[in-house]
Amino acid sequence: MPRRTAQTKRAGPNLTAAPPTVSGRWLLAAAGLAIVAAAACAWITLCLLFWQGGWQLLYHPASAVSRTPASVGLDFDPVGFATTEAGMTRLKGWWITAARDTPYGRYTVLYLHGQNGNLSNTVDDLAALRGLGVNVLAFDYRGYGQSQFAHPSEARWREDAEWALNYLTATRHVAANSIILDGRDLGANLALEVAGEHPELAGVVLESPLDSPADAIFSDPRARLVPARLLVRDRFDAISPATTLRIPSLWLVARPAQSSGDGKINGPAGYDRITSSKMLVWLPDGSDLQRQRANAWSRWLDDLSAK
Repeated sequence: MPRRTAQTKRAGPNLTAAPPTVSGRWLLAAAGLAIVAAAACAWITLCLLFWQGGWQLLYHPASAVSRTPASVGLDFDPVGFATTEAGMTRLKGWWITAARDTPYGRYTVLYLHGQNGNLSNTVDDLAALRGLGVNVLAFDYRGYGQSQFAHPSEARWREDAEWALNYLTATRHVAANSIILDGRDLGANLALEVAGEHPELAGVVLESPLDSPADAIFSDPRARLVPARLLVRDRFDAISPATTLRIPSLWLVARPAQSSGDGKINGPAGYDRITSSKMLVWLPDGSDLQRQRANAWSRWLDDLSAK
């Protein structure tokens, strides 16, 4: 009989096998991770935006200079200083010379304006200072008016103020012991910081300093969504520089509407920490404000001259 040849049957693909499946638990975990990653990216983006733009909650600069001392009949010289290596002027300001034979003509006031606007908003204050018979240098910080564009910050303000002092002493040859710092609003907080590091100056005037400037940033609803206190370094704290102040100071502060429970009116932040000569004047609201402000300046300058 013929021999049968054994044939090996090869197994082909099993077309009826079930396709692979993905676990529902795995899908839920992947979706959860994607949501968490998207939320983290959104939060990090929010932190970056707050870090870059949070300064606008405290500083409100304006670029257009709409008024100059000439608008109130004052002669002045436009000045520029803090020149870069490329020859660009960082800071622009005004120099106003005191009238001849005034009793306070030996003093030069370095005026540090507040966080809003620019030099245009200071013309009336500068005219009042000129009326006292002092020389005046006023300038815009970087980011304000015609000064170099840069986002304002506490560190930049400090540097700008130091440049202004150097301009007075090195370029105009003004004696340091005849320079008075005069700051308004947030500029008063800046003046206190600078004065605390310059005991060689004649004195410092603080007009309406802010007790807690950083609250303008940290009280904003958006600040609650990010670690604002880690992202923002600006504080303008008055306590630390007040403890190191060694020159006479004049504080001009609006009288508060309410006193403390014992009927005492609390002074501005930092005032009680000062051990050097100091004078606090509460200013009223209304039309008498400028007169009382000028009287306070005159009394303080008289005391300063007598020392």
